[in-house]
Amino acid sequence: MEPDSTPPRAPARADLVERAHLRDPRDTSHVMSRYDPDPGLAPLVRRFWIPVWSVPPGQEAPQQVLQHPVCLLVVTPDYARFYGVTSGLSTTVLAGDGWAVGVMCTPAAGHLLARRPLAEHADRAVDVGEVLGAAAGPLVERVRTAMAADPLDPAAHAAAMAAYGDALRPLLPVDAEGELVDRVVAFVEERTDVTRVSQVCEAFGLSERALQRLVHRRVGLTPKWLIQRRRLHEAVGRLRAGGTTHAEIAADLGYADQAHLVRDFSRVTGTTPGRFAAVHRTGVAQAQADDAARP
Repeated sequence: MEPDSTPPRAPARADLVERAHLRDPRDTSHVMSRYDPDPGLAPLVRRFWIPVWSVPPGQEAPQQVLQHPVCLLVVTPDYARFYGVTSGLSTTVLAGDGWAVGVMCTPAAGHLLARRPLAEHADRAVDVGEVLGAAAGPLVERVRTAMAADPLDPAAHAAAMAAYGDALRPLLPVDAEGELVDRVVAFVEERTDVTRVSQVCEAFGLSERALQRLVHRRVGLTPKWLIQRRRLHEAVGRLRAGGTTHAEIAADLGYADQAHLVRDFSRVTGTTPGRFAAVHRTGVAQAQADDAARP
């Protein structure tokens, strides 16, 4: 099938993505483009993300991400992979010149791709052929062909996204259980007042055991992890914004006290909230100074 000639989509909202990506403001290693899917593909795709990087020889640019509760499909010039949910901190090291075209799937889509409980894919990646079968080869070829000439070209992005669309549409329609897990994840991600698994059970009329089985099968982890990950995303956003104390953030996010926030944040990210906020403040100030110094 020929690539869809649909024009490039408008960039997606960046709020959740930015909170997930623990990027230092001084990091100029890459340009990131993000796009919403076409409406017909929205039951399977949250967004497309396309980084294009250039790192000086001998240097590296580590990218740390607190992944959302979804699976990813990623094609680069060197590999094509399906990623399950990473329970901790995901780190990708950029070097040299390169690009990637990624798909952030919906919670429902991961199981439809893997065709098995996603707990088996948590914290691991496999070649995309293991999930897409015969459709993997044409997808990878089309994406690499589209991006070869100019990976910053919006028309190349549109062609690469169209290739993903053709590979994923046979998975539609999403099944009823998939629609349910989408609603559960959205409920946890959008409701900052949700701090207990029992609140999710009550909202959806599910027993704790039924909710555990659903999230284990369709996300790969636990309902408690969903809540913790949402809290960490929210904490990152507030630490970057500044203007509130760590004690206020802890109280707003439902932690028993500031010490619990520090412990949770440090265990997953490898740094304390205070150090993270300080690095961000320093990075913003340096980036602003650099911009002001440019002619």
